[in-house]
Amino acid sequence: MAQKPSIPKGTRDFTAEEMAKRNYIFDTIRDVFRLYGFRQIETPAMENLSTLMGKYGDEGDRLLFKILNSGDFLNGVDRSLIDNNETTRLAAKICEKGLRYDLTVPFARFVVQHRNDLQMPFKRFQIQPVWRADRPQKGRYREFYQCDADVVGSESLYSEVELLQLIDEVFARLGIRITIKVNNRKVLAGIAEVIGEPDKLVDITVAIDKIDKIGIDKVNDELAERGLTAGAIAALQPILAISGSLDERLDSLAGILAGNEIGQKGIEELRFVTRTTVALGLRAELDLDVSLARGLNYYTGTIIEVKARDVEIGSITGGGRYDNLTGVFGLPGLSGVGISFGADRIYDVLNSLDLYPAGTSSASKIIFANFGEKEALTSLKAIHALRKACIPAELYPDTAKMKKQIGYADAMNIPFVGIIGESEMADGTITLKDLTSGEQQQLTIDQLISRLS
Repeated sequence: MAQKPSIPKGTRDFTAEEMAKRNYIFDTIRDVFRLYGFRQIETPAMENLSTLMGKYGDEGDRLLFKILNSGDFLNGVDRSLIDNNETTRLAAKICEKGLRYDLTVPFARFVVQHRNDLQMPFKRFQIQPVWRADRPQKGRYREFYQCDADVVGSESLYSEVELLQLIDEVFARLGIRITIKVNNRKVLAGIAEVIGEPDKLVDITVAIDKIDKIGIDKVNDELAERGLTAGAIAALQPILAISGSLDERLDSLAGILAGNEIGQKGIEELRFVTRTTVALGLRAELDLDVSLARGLNYYTGTIIEVKARDVEIGSITGGGRYDNLTGVFGLPGLSGVGISFGADRIYDVLNSLDLYPAGTSSASKIIFANFGEKEALTSLKAIHALRKACIPAELYPDTAKMKKQIGYADAMNIPFVGIIGESEMADGTITLKDLTSGEQQQLTIDQLISRLS
């Protein structure tokens, strides 16, 4: 007996109905990106490992999907690497390429490679899949789509303000209530200095970024494992526990970081971004989260993360400021800031809350019943006119009982059935049946177009 086919864990098939819902998300995000002046690019699914490695921290490097070299990939490889189970060194010899982990690092490579053709500041958006060798679980996939928007070539904090507005607009259109959490990498650097562990910034950020997932006690255990002293861990606790309004927490942080130059700079940036955004109007809830680190090494300033308020799921959007990501590719000093929408998690949120507009999954707006060759030809002429008017329409392909044809339309979520029989052919009309209300109307083709437009 043949083995039942399957797909890798952490990946998914999407039905036609599901794709209609996903395209609703992509189209909404794409429309807002364009509204804010972003231009679309694409990059390859695979990049050279030299491009990807070392950009995401140790944990990110471990989650990269590596691609075996073509042909005899073991040719010329030192056998002792295999015998001694030196997997890291072996992978470097037999894998030159990898699937992209995110869209930001490939974008930085793109900017450097095409720098002579780009007008700065450059505003790009990108909607493509990424891959991570992560442990699959609810809301976490090995293959998923990101929808990114970045501004590169400007240090202006107005870019952060604009991205927060963009986030607000996208989720308002989708009907999802959100909390936008913000922090600043400079604040985290200041905290590391104040608690006496300036060299442990990466260790601190990687650990505290997990507070929501594993709790403060386990975070403290991890900090100890990463070499922080008991005194430093103790000094960190009241900082992570600050409370009050956004402005009150900023004031508390300013007091804690008094005299610390980089920390004060981060607070200054946070005040500008949050106050300007609020002054322009924001439907989302805006919150300061001192533990927010987004454990990626390339962030240098503002950090952004979005959570759905009505569904327990991970981050659905995130991003931040990176001042020198292009420096590792030979173009130093080019600042950028970007955000990434997690389309797959947004899809799960919309499904959980049933927020899709009526008719989202419908391919056609109307299907014409098929009563025979003459009637079908007349129906096809009407369908042609509807399509010219940008109204999705189709013909049921087989001559069948009316009950079966209406049943098909109902199953496909097509709201209307067009009926052209002998009497309609005689007087040049179309009977429009509304499957929701059950009502029927006799209409000319022009009236039908007007009715369905």
